[in-house]
Amino acid sequence: MPPLVANGALLKCSFGLAPSSLLVTPEKGVSGTTQPIANVADQVPVKNIPPFGMCNSMANPTVAAATAAALGVLTPMPCMPVIPAPWVPGAPMVKVKMLPALNATSKCMCTWGGVIEVTMPGQMKAQVK
Repeated sequence: MPPLVANGALLKCSFGLAPSSLLVTPEKGVSGTTQPIANVADQVPVKNIPPFGMCNSMANPTVAAATAAALGVLTPMPCMPVIPAPWVPGAPMVKVKMLPALNATSKCMCTWGGVIEVTMPGQMKAQVK
């Protein structure tokens, strides 16, 4: 069973050049151990998912423009994730504020093509199916 994901979980993006930490705001009022537990709707850029350093996706318009200006040499630009949909699949049997809880196998997609995944869940005591 994968662990529940809590505030401070480490995230990585397949096109990001640095890790990031999930920010779960305390208004959910649900804690696993000492940190708030995330649900599938905790995908809001900056509020929940900070940037991943630099982005190297050619689907990102700033990367494409910088690469074109560098005569085709891939030129990473600052990451600003755009995440239009919730994390999937979540833990449907465990609800956090009426939405499936986020577990360590969940992923979400950035509009620029990156796959965002959990590399360390932020807590290891509570596990879910």
